[in-house]
Amino acid sequence: MTGARSIQASLSRWFAVQTLVGLSVVCAVIYCMTAWSFQVKQTSEFERHVEFVAHLLREPVDDVDRADLPHKLDDFFLSHGDIGIVLTRGGQTLYSANVQPQQARQWRWTPTTLKDIPSVGQTTHLQLGIDVQEDVQILRRLGWTLVGAVVLGSMLVALTGMLLVRRGLRPLKTLALQTAATGPAFPERRLDASAYASELVPSISQFNAVLERAEHAYQQLEAFNADVAHELRTPLANMIAEAEVELARPRTTEALRDALISNLEETRRLSAIVTDMLFLSKSDRGATARRSTPVSLSDQVHAVVEFHEAELDEAGLQVQLTGDAHASIDVALVRRALSNLLSNAIRYATPGSVVDVELDTREDAVWLRVRNRGHAIAPESLPHLFKRFYRAERSRSGSSEHHGLGLAIVAAIARMHGGQTLARSQDGVTEIAFSVQATRPA
Repeated sequence: MTGARSIQASLSRWFAVQTLVGLSVVCAVIYCMTAWSFQVKQTSEFERHVEFVAHLLREPVDDVDRADLPHKLDDFFLSHGDIGIVLTRGGQTLYSANVQPQQARQWRWTPTTLKDIPSVGQTTHLQLGIDVQEDVQILRRLGWTLVGAVVLGSMLVALTGMLLVRRGLRPLKTLALQTAATGPAFPERRLDASAYASELVPSISQFNAVLERAEHAYQQLEAFNADVAHELRTPLANMIAEAEVELARPRTTEALRDALISNLEETRRLSAIVTDMLFLSKSDRGATARRSTPVSLSDQVHAVVEFHEAELDEAGLQVQLTGDAHASIDVALVRRALSNLLSNAIRYATPGSVVDVELDTREDAVWLRVRNRGHAIAPESLPHLFKRFYRAERSRSGSSEHHGLGLAIVAAIARMHGGQTLARSQDGVTEIAFSVQATRPA
């Protein structure tokens, strides 16, 4: 397993590489410009000396052949030891000076042909040499100086860059210590984004949001575990107690059969609770509903009402449906949600009253509303109705057939359809509703 890469080492390394490349380019440009300046200077000096020799040779012909021409040239070139000259005409050397090799000198020779020089059908050639030893030494010293500047500059930037990066990354270490001090063990503790650089603010905000969701999920899990333990404890205790009573003394076959039937009912209740818990767990993991082609929601209401017809007759209730809408839904899930709402309405409605079911289309959602007349629900209980195992009142605890997950399942089905839930109760009318994303028929 390879070790984690260090941001500090990586940034310091790249600072050094960037500085090395940048200084190398700058120093190379400086060296080239200096060498070019020396070359321009040497060329200018060469042209000046060529013009001087040509001026002497352009004097009248009878003077050119005079013996004092070498003396005139000696007067200049012998006093300038850094300039060498070879003057020839027709293959014959007319004059030369400073042409012997010397260890302390480095010559740059440039041949040229002199024009407009009076001569008898012959061409005059001039080879002029300039001592560039001093320029070469200056360039060499400049080159080594620049190389040293590049190396030392890169090392200095790498060192200071490492210190600056370490200082710049210090808030990350502080952030790591602060994040380690958060979590479920420290509820409501959040990171203060204002204490950090603006580049870290989005990450800190996202972390706080994740922490908020994790803390909420942790609280939900704790409450859920407590509720599950409470709900499962009662039927299990009933089954154990009944079995102990039946085993305490000899029983008839009929008595044992009644005990088994009672235990079977408790087992079915446990099975229903576990099935509902598994469904809610699947919903919490982000499951979405499988959509069918658009169907009539009024048809689904009629099917659910028909399923509860016996209960409605027993309670002396009637169902009145208002409106219709088409939506792409998971038919089985929506029917289950409607069945839960209608079952609640039947349990708590005033006998002989009417249960209203309304299909209300609002923009991109269809609301399925179920209203019943009866005792009002306390306002402080309304926000909690869709929580798991929540019961608003003791009178609403119901029998062993109801375990407080019906409305939580309705909320889960609404979320799986991209919808919401609603609960209100006033003036003796209680309305429980949920929505699904609407799909209008073509």
